[in-house]
Amino acid sequence: MPKVIEKLKEQLLSEAKRQVFELGYSQTTMRSIASACGVGVGTVYNYFKSKEMLVATFVYEDWKECLQAMSMLSYAEPKPFLKSIYELLKGFAKANEKLFCDAEVAKLVSASFSARHKLLRSQISSIIFPLCAGKSQTPQFLADFIAESIICWAMENADFEAIYELLERILNEKNEKGE
Repeated sequence: MPKVIEKLKEQLLSEAKRQVFELGYSQTTMRSIASACGVGVGTVYNYFKSKEMLVATFVYEDWKECLQAMSMLSYAEPKPFLKSIYELLKGFAKANEKLFCDAEVAKLVSASFSARHKLLRSQISSIIFPLCAGKSQTPQFLADFIAESIICWAMENADFEAIYELLERILNEKNEKGE
C-alpha cells in the first residue's frame, strides 16, 4: 500500500524553494527535492512535470499573495496607496532575488520575458486603475504608465519620494489645467 503524506504538494514546494534559495537553481534537482521529502522522484513528477514548473509554481504562489495584498489597499490616498504597492513589489523582488539573479533561470525565461512583463504590468495596472479614473482622458494609459514606473523603479530600489514627486504631478495635471 502506498504511503500517504499529508500536504505533500506543499512540502515539495517548500523544499524546492528552500533548496533554490540556499543552493541555487542549478544545484536543485527533482531528485534532491524528492529525497528531502522522503518520496521517490516519480512522486514529485506526479505533481510537477519539471523543475521549471515546480519553481514557477512557488514563485506564482508568492506573486498571488503579493497581488492579493495590493488589491486590499485603499486608493483613497494616492501616496500611501502607491507607496504600499511599491514596497510590496520591492519585497517580492527581494524575497526572490537569488532566483531572479540566477543566470540559468535568466536563460530559461528570456524568451517569455516580454509577455510576462506585460502580464505583470497589466495586473498591477488593474489595481491602480481606480486611482486614475477621472484624472485623465486616458485612464488606462495612465494606470499602465504608473504601474510600469513603479515596477521599474522598485526593481532599481529607487527612492519612492522622488518617484512619487513625478507621479503626483502627473496625477494632478488635469486639476492644474482647470479641467
